[in-house]
Amino acid sequence: MSVIPLTLSISLCLVFTFVVFFLREQARRPFSSAERESLLPLADETPRLESPGVRRRPDRSGPLNTG
Repeated sequence: MSVIPLTLSISLCLVFTFVVFFLREQARRPFSSAERESLLPLADETPRLESPGVRRRPDRSGPLNTG
């Protein structure tokens, strides 16, 4: 088997796969920017509220009641 047709077919498969994934990603988030996407890992964080009489141990194994 000739190497050139094999290389071309593999390259075309890779290009087709890239185009499919690129178009799917663009359709999923049409109005997005690089700045917004860079902050996405921080979006799920919520502040933890603790009751005023509860203090955590240094090893964080559980709450320590102070009052």
